[in-house]
This record gives sequence, structure tokens and C-alpha cells, in this order.
Amino acid sequence: MGEREQYEGADFYCDVALRNPNRLDIVRETENVLAFHHTRPSYETHMVVGPKRHIDSVTALVAADEPLARELAIGGAARVLMNVGDYQESKHLHIHVVSSERRRAF
Repeated sequence: MGEREQYEGADFYCDVALRNPNRLDIVRETENVLAFHHTRPSYETHMVVGPKRHIDSVTALVAADEPLARELAIGGAARVLMNVGDYQESKHLHIHVVSSERRRAF
């Protein structure tokens, strides 16, 4: 998706990303997780990692999701950001992995 294409629904991941992964710059994909470069990056390096199965938010995780949580973990030198509640623009659990250099203001 180009920067001009604005998604205005409630769940970008279920509605767009998981249905059309060929439109994304995929970084890594496993059976349970999709990681891709953000379609509207705010940082020099800005990736998104999320489960392929719909989970509303980190607050909706249960004990049975522990293997998924382990798969979402990312190592290396990066900042990991997560929004919850009203700050969560897309109502699908996802983690932003960013560099320290901000590209533009939110």
C-alpha cells in the first residue's frame, strides 16, 4: 500500500494485510506471525509484527497464547512499541519495531 492509500476500517491486519500479503514488504513470516515493513512508516526503520489469528489486543492474550507471545519476541537493538485501548488505531494485536530515528511526527 502506498502512503496515499489510507485504510479507514477497524482492523487493517485482518482486512488488508493478511488477505493481501503480496502488497506488503514482508520481513518474516511463520505459521502464526507476519512481520512486514510498515505501510506508512514513522521511523527510518519501522516494522510491524502481528499474529495471523485475530487477537484484539495484548490485554486479550490468555495462557494458551504463550507460544505465540514467544514467537512475537524480537531480539537486537530496536525499540518495540505497542498501543492499547484508544491509542490502538487498528484493533488487532500488533507490535511496532522501530529504529531510534523518527522520520515524521505522528
